[in-house]
Amino acid sequence: MGGKPEPSPQNHRRVSPSLYTPVHMFVLGIDPGLTTTGYGLVAPGPQAVIAGVVRTSPKTPVAHRLLELYRDLTALVAEHHPTVVAIEQVFSNRNLQTVANVGRASGVAMLVAAQAGLQVHEYTPSSVKRAVAGYGNAPKEQVQKMVAQRLGLADLPRPADAADALAVALCHLQGAALLERVEAAR
Repeated sequence: MGGKPEPSPQNHRRVSPSLYTPVHMFVLGIDPGLTTTGYGLVAPGPQAVIAGVVRTSPKTPVAHRLLELYRDLTALVAEHHPTVVAIEQVFSNRNLQTVANVGRASGVAMLVAAQAGLQVHEYTPSSVKRAVAGYGNAPKEQVQKMVAQRLGLADLPRPADAADALAVALCHLQGAALLERVEAAR
């Protein structure tokens, strides 16, 4: 009817992923947990540099587990020199012990980042899913597939905690790049 065309896949232009990636940022994504903390370092491109998990034994006293997590994350930061840390926020759970332990692990990750002079940004699980998969309630499998696709990985990142950490890093890269471009346009 002479107005703007209706949005459809045919009249959407593809946007290069590089438009969403700041050229100077190496993001360490963290999916905190006391038993398993996922980590993933994403470089400009975006490309995965390293991803994995830090595991602590539930049989070990909590204070010693937190110390182990602290040492492992400190070594990771010292070896890879990220420029910023993005952490998945603690979400409400029916199990208060789980929430407390995730909060403790998150605090350790923040301490490691602060000691290294790094900025820390937190993202809710739904904002990470929305940024990576386009839907805030996306299932874990869909998020893993999108992480693999966006990072050009041949296989899905495993374990799930490492994939989640890569997703948190991608979420930060995407948001930071858009903010950077808005600031540059002013």
